[in-house]
Amino acid sequence: MLLSPKARLTYLAVILLSAGVSVLLFEPQRMLSAGWPPQVSGAGAVLVFGLAYGVCTAALVPRPILNLAAGALFGTQAGFAAALGGTVLGAGLSFALGRALGQEALRPYVRGRWLKAADGQLSRHGFRSMLAIRLFPGMPFVVANYAAAVSRMRCLPFLLATALGSVPNTVAYVVAGSQATSPTSPAFLISTGFIVVSALGAAVLGWRKRHHLRRPAGAPVDAAPAPATEPRQAAQTAEPAGAAGR
Repeated sequence: MLLSPKARLTYLAVILLSAGVSVLLFEPQRMLSAGWPPQVSGAGAVLVFGLAYGVCTAALVPRPILNLAAGALFGTQAGFAAALGGTVLGAGLSFALGRALGQEALRPYVRGRWLKAADGQLSRHGFRSMLAIRLFPGMPFVVANYAAAVSRMRCLPFLLATALGSVPNTVAYVVAGSQATSPTSPAFLISTGFIVVSALGAAVLGWRKRHHLRRPAGAPVDAAPAPATEPRQAAQTAEPAGAAGR
């Protein structure tokens, strides 16, 4: 009973609840104002931040806050390396937790047209679907992680799509964080504009693709009407009858 699907789902809920409470208590977003502890510096600080980034994203901390902190603390290059590494680490942790503790218990509840369509898209076209989700971040990071874990998507395409698709948005936030003290600088304005454009692109893409989720599972993409051949076939069958009458 301790290893049953429902018991493992309970463990996952307890882990996520504990992580959320820890975030509320320790407030990692204070790094934006308080800075990084002076005891850790250099490459070691970047590595520690990347590890903490991964744990925080798995603990439901929003990535934009961590990306801004990475840029503000370490600059563009080191901040991007820490943020992208932490992104992949956090995605892997969430995927592993969801796959090991939640998949068997949650799959029976994947019902309804929208859920079945999303599950089928991730299961059959996992890499390109996750790549689009990361490039146009309309879905929350942790929600996409656990949705992929519950589906039948494989781990390696999930991580690869996450690493590739997260690059543009991560760069934009890290640059904005590194240039936060100069809000009128071209780098800050360009990065902020990219963030706004990507958010609008995600909204437009979701609006245009909404019919894919509304279509029932297994339905054809374009249900074209059958050609009107019945009158011709009827005429052909009527000719022999008329010839026989003559």
